[in-house]
Amino acid sequence: MDERSNNNEQAVWYAIRVTYNREMKVKAELDELKIRSFVPMQYKAQVRDGRLVKRLVPSVHNLIFIYISPSGMRHYKETTSLPIRYIMRREPNGRRTPVIVPQDQMESFIAVAGTYDEQLVYLSPNPGDFSQGDRVRILGGPFEGAEGIFVRVKGDRRVVVSIEGVVAVATTYIHPSLLEKIDR
Repeated sequence: MDERSNNNEQAVWYAIRVTYNREMKVKAELDELKIRSFVPMQYKAQVRDGRLVKRLVPSVHNLIFIYISPSGMRHYKETTSLPIRYIMRREPNGRRTPVIVPQDQMESFIAVAGTYDEQLVYLSPNPGDFSQGDRVRILGGPFEGAEGIFVRVKGDRRVVVSIEGVVAVATTYIHPSLLEKIDR
């Protein structure tokens, strides 16, 4: 499916809740329809039949991001047999609207969460938790180009990339020489 609909709408990133841990079923359906999506994943060590094995599993259950036009999203929601719903945000006027993630914020989130690193730490989506840190850009390594907030988590220097009201992910340790302070 094209990233623009028939009426020339621009595709956006929707934050979607899926029930009963069906995020991978929704992703498979979207992949088949050629609709871009992202599920944050991590390798987790599990014991199976007495052996320790690593499996790639969703990091945040019931969460998927879908890149699609508004009319394409309405059509998908009407035609899918899988239970999905928008994650909603309350506007200042009291109305509730679907969370739409800005493209640059989503790219930074994918740059970090898309590495599948076992040491990533997923945090509460409350953006107030990170207001004390400096806004930084990562200049090298596997997270190069990602922008977020410089914080200390579990004693390490990390960069937190947040999708406001949905989820936040903290990188593994990042040496300060790989960080550049940015103003926004």
